[in-house]
Amino acid sequence: MLERVLSTRSAYVVRQIVRPLLAALAIGLLVLLSERLVRLLDITLGKKNSFTIVFEMLGYLIPHYLGLALPAAFFLGLLFGFNKLSKASEIDAFMASGVGLHQLTRPVLGLAVVFTAIGVLIFGYVQPHSRYAYRALVHTVKNVEIFYLAEEGVFMQAGSRTFILDKLSRKENRFERIFLFEDKGNKGSETISSSTGALVEVEGEKRPVLRLQRVHQLQVNGWPSPDKSKPLPQSRVAEFKSVDTPLGKVKAVFFRLRGNDEREMTLGELIERQNDPPKSSSLQDMKAELHRRIVSIVTILLLPILAIPFALGRRRGQRAYRFAVALILLIAYNEIIEQGALAVRVQQASPYIAMWLPFLALAAFAIWRYYRACFTLQSDGLEPVFDRITEFLRWCRRQVLDLSRQL
Repeated sequence: MLERVLSTRSAYVVRQIVRPLLAALAIGLLVLLSERLVRLLDITLGKKNSFTIVFEMLGYLIPHYLGLALPAAFFLGLLFGFNKLSKASEIDAFMASGVGLHQLTRPVLGLAVVFTAIGVLIFGYVQPHSRYAYRALVHTVKNVEIFYLAEEGVFMQAGSRTFILDKLSRKENRFERIFLFEDKGNKGSETISSSTGALVEVEGEKRPVLRLQRVHQLQVNGWPSPDKSKPLPQSRVAEFKSVDTPLGKVKAVFFRLRGNDEREMTLGELIERQNDPPKSSSLQDMKAELHRRIVSIVTILLLPILAIPFALGRRRGQRAYRFAVALILLIAYNEIIEQGALAVRVQQASPYIAMWLPFLALAAFAIWRYYRACFTLQSDGLEPVFDRITEFLRWCRRQVLDLSRQL
């Protein structure tokens, strides 16, 4: 299929990159989502349809982690793909036939443009909506009815209510023998015990309704004075055959509209409202988020010219250090951008100094190395240094092995 769009040579180069790219992307997403899965289980475990909710939450998190994993996977795909071409002397064969390295990288630069467009979609529009959907779902789960938080024979806390119940059946939404204590603050307390109960849905009621049978109620209108200077508060005891009590508050059922902070705003909304931030954000927050997103997007264009020189090397030289240096450089750059965004938010630093200056420095470094690799015959100055370091480490290893044999 690639041959229909690209030439045979370009399709072959792209194929060498796409394979490790997809593998790195799948592994990266799996690791990131697995780490979050543990925390999501703590939130949802024991609730109705908990596993369905967990997978829904993970679905909303995919755009966030995709924004992290996609550039990294693209970078690794470039490293592994061109390293394979270099080790197999295929780049030498291409160059011997009159095809330069800069010509081999043209389809890769086109791929970078495609991933940049995907980055605009992810960073600019998908992430804000998915972040809002995730927060709304977490809010719903954390405010779920107490019935789904309960465990048999265990005291549980839900807001100002403490309760314990026996013989819980979530399938039928029923239980037996509930004891419920509610702290009403200055108004006193209310204690309810019931032999049976169920969670029911009532038409027109937006909250879940707890229906209790054979209810005993003790209501105390206040708290006793510690120094006994005031009379004891009045109390009231009552019995009911059946009582319906809504759980929670109506306002807890609904979630706010999207756009509460700058991270929930799309790229277009950030540009349009950069001088009119929402209540929970400031002008510096809007500025930092806008520039961070744009820098993250345009950085994808630099990845090919940054990765390719690190992927090439002498056939008998040490190649492993190149991958390590390249990955450390990319991680350090991302950390600098994040700290730069933080400096813009907190210290009111200029985004052009805190974020765009590191981007320009990385661009200059990448272009310089790419030019040397494509259009000059100069060897990489780092290779002799790392060769000597590797030989020294091998000598140290031999000395340690000899000493261990003597002992």
